[in-house]
Parts: sequence; C-alpha cells; structure tokens
Amino acid sequence: MTLSRRGRSLAASAFLLAGGIGIISSTQTWLTVVRADAGEPILVPGADAVPLLAPLSLAVLALGAALAIVGIVLRYIFAALALAGAALLTWWTAEILVSTPFSAVAPTVTEATGLAGASAIDEVIATIEASLWPTITLVGWAILLVASVFALVSAHRWRRGGRRFRTDATARATDTGPVDAIDSWDELSRGTDPTR
Repeated sequence: MTLSRRGRSLAASAFLLAGGIGIISSTQTWLTVVRADAGEPILVPGADAVPLLAPLSLAVLALGAALAIVGIVLRYIFAALALAGAALLTWWTAEILVSTPFSAVAPTVTEATGLAGASAIDEVIATIEASLWPTITLVGWAILLVASVFALVSAHRWRRGGRRFRTDATARATDTGPVDAIDSWDELSRGTDPTR
C-alpha cells in the first residue's frame, strides 16, 4: 500500500534531486589547472569538463517532472531513459575523478592561454586538481541510478495519476484506479458521485 501511494513521488523526487545537483554542479569549478609557467590557475567548470552535463541534467529534471503525471507505459520509457542517462553521466564523472582526461581541460586552457595543440597545452599544465564537485555529482548520479531501477521495478504498482489533467469523459468513465481526495473533489465538481 505504501509503495502504491508513495512510489511515484519518491521516484520523481529522486529524479529532481539528481537533476538539480547536476545543474548546480555544471556551474561550479570541477578542476583547477596549476600552470607550469607560474601563471594564474585555470578554473574548469563542470559544464566544460563534461560538455553534456548541463543538457542531460535538464533532461533529468524534465523526466522527473513528467514522471509525476504520466501513465504506466511512459513511466517505463522515462525510467529507461533516465537509467541510460545516469549510466553515461556516471561514466563521464567517474572518468574525471579517476583519470582526468586531457580533453576535459584542453578547451578551457586554450581559451585562457590562446595556445592550441596538445603539445603546447601539455607544456602549460603542471598539475590538475579535482574539487569536491565531481564527487558530489557522482552521488547525484548514484541516486538517479537507484531511482531509475526502482521506477522500472515498481511503476506497475503506483497509483494511477493524472486523472485531473484529462478532459476526455470516456477516460474518466473507464478509469478504475484508486481515487485520491483531489480526484474526488474534481468528480464532485463535474457533478459525478465519486463513491459509486
């Protein structure tokens, strides 16, 4: 009973939390490039380190908002999309933490120094230090992975939702799912007795 009442809101909330963490972290400094020429350190934000971080985080936010109102088929589709996105984002974020690929800092170093080419940029870089933001973001993707799997496993047991968003009379007439307080008031407003 608890799963049918709370499953949808738990999954949607987890999607929104993970997407929010992704959006916030995309604007924060992920990597600091310490220069070999003793110049000012170069700060690399998350959106530069992982170019798809912001767009995919926005997509996760949209999926979370939509998950709250869609039917059972779209629940599975959205959960599968979120799982795929979480897997990709986890891979890219973990790669930043483990190996810090040259491609994560090269565009920002080029923009800051005007130097282009792998050898020229490599001579400028003394060390690359990661901040706490990639780790925080990785936790967000772990939450998204768990929420996506939870949605895939439990979506068929969630309460029917979105009745108040439908205008089709036959859809209301054939809907036999559990009725919550808001739906009951909506039915009364339409002149229908929700207890029958």
